[in-house]
Amino acid sequence: MILVSGCLLGLNCKYNGGNNDNAAVHKYLEGKEYVVFCPERAGGLPAPRLPSEIRGDKVFSKAGEDVTAEFRGGAEKALAFCKTHGVTRAILKARSPSCGVHAVYDGSFSGKVVPGMGVTAKLLSENGIELMDEEDLPA
Repeated sequence: MILVSGCLLGLNCKYNGGNNDNAAVHKYLEGKEYVVFCPERAGGLPAPRLPSEIRGDKVFSKAGEDVTAEFRGGAEKALAFCKTHGVTRAILKARSPSCGVHAVYDGSFSGKVVPGMGVTAKLLSENGIELMDEEDLPA
């Protein structure tokens, strides 16, 4: 079973209230079993909301509010969801503070990207879930 970031399948759960609907993800999932999940919404964050970025071991909104607890709560719920549904692989949103697999924004809200993982991606990886983001899929 594959877990997929909700925004990649058209759910309006992004920080700006929109989505990142992705044709390559839809194509990849054809004929496969998958479940959809948004850890940020599961952690109690609304959509829309201020964007958030990782700084050190915490997550902050653009206004400087510490939203680490919401991100960690969403990550824990994502892991529980994976265990319940027998998820072994996840397709997550690139560079997201929750879902970034290879890199995340650096916390300066300047658009700079640094190597690292989002809160949910890290927890899933630590628990044996194979990760990829939409940019790992063929176009």
